[in-house]
Amino acid sequence: MADSSRKKILALSGGVGGAKLALGLARELAPESLAVVVNTADDFRYHGLTISPDIDTLLYTLSGRSNRAQGWGLEGETWLVRDALEQLGADTWFQLGDRDIATHLLRSGRLAAGDTLSEVTASLARAMGIAVQVLPMSDQSVSTVVHSDEGDLAFQEYFVRRRCEPRVTGFSFRGQAEARPAPALQALLDSGQVSAVVICPSNPFVSVDPVLGIPGLWRQLAGLGVPVIAVSPIIGGRAVKGPAAKMMAELGLPVDAAAVVRHYSEHYPGLVTEFVLDTEDAALASELEQSTVLCNTLMQTLDDKRALARFVLQLAGC
Repeated sequence: MADSSRKKILALSGGVGGAKLALGLARELAPESLAVVVNTADDFRYHGLTISPDIDTLLYTLSGRSNRAQGWGLEGETWLVRDALEQLGADTWFQLGDRDIATHLLRSGRLAAGDTLSEVTASLARAMGIAVQVLPMSDQSVSTVVHSDEGDLAFQEYFVRRRCEPRVTGFSFRGQAEARPAPALQALLDSGQVSAVVICPSNPFVSVDPVLGIPGLWRQLAGLGVPVIAVSPIIGGRAVKGPAAKMMAELGLPVDAAAVVRHYSEHYPGLVTEFVLDTEDAALASELEQSTVLCNTLMQTLDDKRALARFVLQLAGC
């Protein structure tokens, strides 16, 4: 019989924006009451290391180690290895700090030894003092491919090396059709413990779609019969962080929160029960057929993160 005595909020997160709300939720909930599933379609190999950018952004944020100005990477980072690589003529377009490399070395070594990404991620979280459950979306490899006017590009090539300059025409996710939800994620979905799902304000196309598109996953979430709250990453026609607004314009979509609502509603019908838009988008909310509520969603301080988390939890009846 499923154990429904210990209820959990299940949050879906990409990188910086998702990690901000995840931090707010972590500060408002007991550790055992929150699980965060993270996009891994950004993962790639670089100088022989397995890099998991969104997982690491979440781990560094939850552990209080992240670079607050950037939102990613580590505070007080040094760059001796990067500089040495440059002197040796190696590519350094993806910035790896000295302490950050320790994370990648440990992950790469354990994966090579046969551990799963779930096992490695849980170990890293424990080592960083994180009690919240952090789950990769899958232990199978999924890779975002950006279709552009310059051909197909691996996501990090597009995002970091090319600084999002190519014009996008679409996205696909190599390996997604063969992927399965991470075992601990599947166990949580089967447990009867999930009391609400929160889709954090992450890029819908390259952070959330890779997660929800794992075969059967979004339908399982919809079938839980619990509130599913989605927070828009677009405020007043602009993305707070990252290339979402540029992508929307190039895909021929309106650059506004309403387009985010329609994207989720059309691709995952019946999944989201409530959309959270910023107060700046009140006029848009009044025009939408979907159920929307307004809140200050710009998370500049820890108090902002906690306030948005409390609002979302209240919506979810928690």
